[in-house]
Amino acid sequence: MTTYLNLEKLSNDLKNLFQNQNQNQNQNQNESYFDFEIICEQNKTSFKTHKSILSSRSQYFKSLFNSKMKEYQENKLILKDVSNSILSSILNYLYSGKIEINLENAIQILIFSSKYLIDELIEISLHFIKNNLQFETIVDILKLSEAVNLNELLDYSYQFIFHNLEEFIKTPFFLELEENHLNSILLNNDISISEFELFQSIIKWGKHKSNINQISNIIEKIRFIDFTNKELENILKEELIPNEISEKLIQFQKLQKNQKNEKELNELIEKENSFIFKSRIRLKSTIIQKKEDFNKLKEWINDDEFFYKMELGYSAKKDGFDCEEWHSICDTKGKTLVIIKTKDNYIFGGFTSVGFTTDKTKWNPKDINEDYGYIIDPNAFIFSIRNDKNNRKSEKFKIKQGKEHQALYYSYSDFGPYFGKGADFILNPDLQSGGSNFGYTYNLPKGIKYKSNKAKSYLAGSFRSWVVDELETYFI
Repeated sequence: MTTYLNLEKLSNDLKNLFQNQNQNQNQNQNESYFDFEIICEQNKTSFKTHKSILSSRSQYFKSLFNSKMKEYQENKLILKDVSNSILSSILNYLYSGKIEINLENAIQILIFSSKYLIDELIEISLHFIKNNLQFETIVDILKLSEAVNLNELLDYSYQFIFHNLEEFIKTPFFLELEENHLNSILLNNDISISEFELFQSIIKWGKHKSNINQISNIIEKIRFIDFTNKELENILKEELIPNEISEKLIQFQKLQKNQKNEKELNELIEKENSFIFKSRIRLKSTIIQKKEDFNKLKEWINDDEFFYKMELGYSAKKDGFDCEEWHSICDTKGKTLVIIKTKDNYIFGGFTSVGFTTDKTKWNPKDINEDYGYIIDPNAFIFSIRNDKNNRKSEKFKIKQGKEHQALYYSYSDFGPYFGKGADFILNPDLQSGGSNFGYTYNLPKGIKYKSNKAKSYLAGSFRSWVVDELETYFI
């Protein structure tokens, strides 16, 4: 048996059935075929339809015709909330399954479909709108979504803003957001721009709105704890910051400058109920605890999207000191941050903008130095976080000029993180010990010579005898 389908012919016939009658209002020869009238109140246009088709295509009409309500008894429905062109397009769709959606009609089609429970058309119009979101229209879409409870579109619109926030805040359309929109943005932790940049945009928005009460409500959701000391000094000059918040920030700044006040500082942070001392940063490290160290890392990496989106992918204490496991989790992740703490409380690590691998077939050939087994990464660097025992400051050590092709070693799958050809630092197969021949590939601190004891012991306190307490690896 062969089944033949001619859906195009069926669609056209049903479309003609609807259009022929409604385009020839004075012809009564086929009027008996129609049993329900829909009237657009805006211009009193009448559309002749079939209950059977409407009820099969819309749960709203199915329920209406089963309820025996007034509209069912009178065979007539008057619609006040739709234009003639939108109603005509949607009725044509209910008959033919075809509709033209564009930037001008998409929202109205979605609103009507949602109200009158036309599931297919909801999905189609939502898909079109999602694929055509623009800065120019996003504020109007937010408002409409809220007004008619289009929650799926509302959530998607906010995701569009979060994903494009860096560009969006530079446009005049950002200034048209309502207070509740900004509140929703600020309550979200998936923000890929710096808190200081976000604050500057909020101040600009507040001045545009010329409403002091609005700006006060918004500013209390800024995470001032994520500001650098210099940024805090600059923003405290801003008149739009409420006095209550300014006083807390001044107190915070004073306590932070003196390490002896650490207990009092922590009490201030814990006591505060607002968001000003609640970090948005995802780097929830057990190794790096101090705000100034977070800010140093942020400054060194110089990539807000990565810094605010990266998450802890591997922790030796949680996932085990297992080299094979580390590679299975951390290889081919792109931008990656490694942080190491030794049993003697030395903290150091490295950053790569291309990532780790032990399988060159999974790698971009331009990033591989096949002759020597190294990964090429001109943006890689090593860092050392200040150590209270020797009063060492936190520092970033860039790769030496001309040695960008020796950034990371990929040939030894038995080892953990391996920075530099001369093993500027390397973790052994057990991930619990390592070595540091610092200075071969990466720049040393001023005044320290390569191969000297100071160079070899600079990162971890010794050349080879140091023991790992924790290894953390971050990526998106």
